[in-house]
Amino acid sequence: MKFCVDTDKKNSWYIGTDNYDQFLLNKVESLMAQGNGYLGIRTVSEERQLDERRNMFVAGTFDEYPGEVTELPNLPDLINMEIVIDNQVLSLRDGRIEKYHKYLNLKNGELVRIFTWIINGKKVFFKFSRFVSMKDKHLIVSKVEISSDQDNLNIQIRSGIDGQQTNSATQHLMEGDKRLYEDRFIQLVEETQQSHIKFVFNVRHKVYVDNVLLNIRPYIKMGRRQIFGNYDLNLNRDQTFTLVKYSNVYTSLDQDIKTKELATQSIIKLKDNCKKSYRELLQTSTKVWNKEVWQKSFVEIDSEDIRPQTAINFARYQLAVNTPRDPRMNIGAKGITGEGYKGHTFWDTEIFMLPYYIFTMPNIARDLLTYRYLGLAGAHKKAQANNYRGAQFPWEAAIVEEGETAPLWGSADIVTGESMKIWSGFIEQHVTSDVVIAVMEYLNATGDQEFAEKMGYEMILDVAKFWSSRLEYDQDHDRYEITDVIGPDEYKEHADNNAFTNYTAQWCLQSGIKVYEFLLKEHPDIYEKLNTKMNLENEYPDWLERVNKIYLPRPNQDGIIPEDDKYLQREEIDVTRYQANNQVSDIFKDYNLAQINKMQVTKQADVLLLIYLFEDMFSDEIKADNWNYYEPRTTHDSSLSLSTHAILANDLGLSSAAYRFYEKACEIDLGVHIGKAAQGIHMAACGGIWNMTVEGFGGLRIENGQLRIEPALPKDWHGMEYQINWQESLVHVKVIPGQMIVAVSGPEIEFVSHKQIYRVPADSEITVEVSVKTEI
Repeated sequence: MKFCVDTDKKNSWYIGTDNYDQFLLNKVESLMAQGNGYLGIRTVSEERQLDERRNMFVAGTFDEYPGEVTELPNLPDLINMEIVIDNQVLSLRDGRIEKYHKYLNLKNGELVRIFTWIINGKKVFFKFSRFVSMKDKHLIVSKVEISSDQDNLNIQIRSGIDGQQTNSATQHLMEGDKRLYEDRFIQLVEETQQSHIKFVFNVRHKVYVDNVLLNIRPYIKMGRRQIFGNYDLNLNRDQTFTLVKYSNVYTSLDQDIKTKELATQSIIKLKDNCKKSYRELLQTSTKVWNKEVWQKSFVEIDSEDIRPQTAINFARYQLAVNTPRDPRMNIGAKGITGEGYKGHTFWDTEIFMLPYYIFTMPNIARDLLTYRYLGLAGAHKKAQANNYRGAQFPWEAAIVEEGETAPLWGSADIVTGESMKIWSGFIEQHVTSDVVIAVMEYLNATGDQEFAEKMGYEMILDVAKFWSSRLEYDQDHDRYEITDVIGPDEYKEHADNNAFTNYTAQWCLQSGIKVYEFLLKEHPDIYEKLNTKMNLENEYPDWLERVNKIYLPRPNQDGIIPEDDKYLQREEIDVTRYQANNQVSDIFKDYNLAQINKMQVTKQADVLLLIYLFEDMFSDEIKADNWNYYEPRTTHDSSLSLSTHAILANDLGLSSAAYRFYEKACEIDLGVHIGKAAQGIHMAACGGIWNMTVEGFGGLRIENGQLRIEPALPKDWHGMEYQINWQESLVHVKVIPGQMIVAVSGPEIEFVSHKQIYRVPADSEITVEVSVKTEI
């Protein structure tokens, strides 16, 4: 693996750099982004730099600018510090920089930047530190320490709240009050233009010389959407100047404070935090990281190469930073690390990120699925607009009740020069199945009957209604088809009978039938409630009549499942040059989408994703045949593709290929190419790293509702351990050469390994012999 950041052979929680690289500036801002699920900040420097992207977002605070789609507004900058040394503004483009070192501690989210600035013959030593609290979701604390080899060094600092931020020049916030409280606390109040969400931003500075707190009243300067505190003092060579900046953010969406009291109560909260030092607040936050993230998602890789462990630590860190702890909100495709995809939620959550939460923090998984339940009104609205029944979930989701938020137009066509219509919001319909796949996996893993009765059953039945109404009857063949869709392979627009879509639609109908019959027999009270709400008794006969007549593309004489009706008849081209994984869509430099649509070229796992998710439906021979056919035709021009291929390759015993795909998947964000990480982290790729590690090499899977554990470690790994939740038990799996130790804390569990059933008694462990898969 090649990373764009340095790692530490003795510390897998470290990522950093000793080089100030302007070309990697935006990517590092994403990689080292900080947050706590409520708010997220890119790791821009305190002083301004050219081409930086100063982004801060609060989850769920969407706003719509006229003529544009809903997006998370870029909020006022609370990190800013303009520093002037002897009338020279600090800029890394001026003077000379020595001993530059910037690093992120993944263990507790603290960012540190150290350097010596040499200007006009003076050496000035800087250390910047900051963190976003995991204890108090509203709190950000930052610190700068300055010393020098000169006497009587003049330091001027302007620091405060800068509301002159935009989303690529779009301003979402209307300015409200700004003021100074008690000579110490500065505040800016703003409100989104369309959604009318109120924000309050507060800042308090503490100034020290040699750890002695100075009683300095800031000189306040206000501008349009700005309020700053200004400080001016002189420093001798044997002294250290320290400024600690306490900041917080509150919104009218918050449930831990009354909206009418945002301005006053948020100041009181900040006062309480200011009673503690930077170190004390960091220690408190670190304890929450340990208890709520690291202990619950334990994964340890025994390898001489530290990078696999660093990668899984990075992935879990980013998932923690970018996942809201609020069922009204979900994970954006770029989380809250950048403006990419506007903060919208895709199928990425259900298929690529939810497995991590289902097995490690099922309470968060439940919240993420609750978001989909709360979105049923929007899903109904979308279905009705398309003349369907039931719930058709949006391809892109933002405000939970609003439904579809996908943009209509994209980049220019290289042939016509015109903007290309984005069809995903109209015809990429498999997301509706993806939600049910996630619901069923959650219920299998947790046995959460309360969720099933309150939300899960209803979602499954509502989706069955949709697919039943979506089916098209082909009288000539006496079958039901699904035409004019986009499957996971987004190169193929307006496809007929996409295999992934058809198979999952049938599976959703089958699931709806099972739930209907179960409720009718076992829970007539719930049945009656849902029947009244959804008219199930009139829907059920249609499900029975249609479910077994859905056309499923079957393997041909060569064992290949057609991706859609026309795929196997399309022109073949050599896609090797487009598989270079430089994270740039090179194929679009040679062809437009209409041309690619006529070729046997696949963007990402499609048929192979179907085989991975529903492996019990297909024989090993069919899996191998389709791997051999589709992988050479796949560009992997999606951050979602590589992890699926790595897991499937491992399942097939292709250990070398599996590890090659694993390394490439880990490099999606951490790798040396700038790629799209500059716009924000690929959250599905982070979920994919956990999936490859635990579900792939660790062999963890749910098959027909049963837990299955069949590890197959890479040859350079000496062992691994991981911990999961399974139906109210905590399960610890340790894999070493030739053996697997499964320990249970809680009730007895049962799992399958290589078709043999094992039982682990309550609060005990067993050892299982593990065979090594040979390369095929």
